[in-house]
Amino acid sequence: MRIYDISVPISAATPTYPGDPGVEIKQWTAIANGNAANVSLLHFGAHTATHVDAPAHFIEGARKVEQLSLDALIGPARVVLIPDDADAITPIHITALDLEGATRVLFKTRNSAFWSNMTTGFRQDFTYIAPDAARALVELGVRLVGIDYLSVEKFQTERHETHEILLSNNIVIIEGLDLREVSAGSYELVCLPLKIAGGTGDGAPARAVLRA
Repeated sequence: MRIYDISVPISAATPTYPGDPGVEIKQWTAIANGNAANVSLLHFGAHTATHVDAPAHFIEGARKVEQLSLDALIGPARVVLIPDDADAITPIHITALDLEGATRVLFKTRNSAFWSNMTTGFRQDFTYIAPDAARALVELGVRLVGIDYLSVEKFQTERHETHEILLSNNIVIIEGLDLREVSAGSYELVCLPLKIAGGTGDGAPARAVLRA
């Protein structure tokens, strides 16, 4: 049984969404300096690298990340391939993929190749999920949607319809997946966001794996 780590590593080189906190990892104590143990200080936003969006991200008073059901985050998942020439995932793609019965859908797009060189910084030209495609996923009864860059939403859109459509229908969103090594097909997904109980509960970084 092969296990695929589909998480993006967190470091100072990891791109972050414009306006989000940058990544800063410092050594708090060090054995080399005479301390009893090595301890790191981590500073980054809840939506850094591979992360989960909770309904509270865009809906005031909605469920927070620590309230998400693990049933949605663990279980059978379908990895689907979107053509490299697609700037957006549309209802036409959803229909062509025949997702009937799929409860967790992970979209592998040209975005995954962006993780090969993170020194270029944030990419504004990432493939996103169009609002109409989000509605189609709701109609199919999908419980979780994942994408291989830092947002399901078009960059600099005036509204956040895709997020609102998915989250208001209790669909969990995973953003920042690295699907370079994964072929289209059926897998078991295990995605565990940090159980952060403070703040607004909008989301949390996660470790995500697929088992073939």
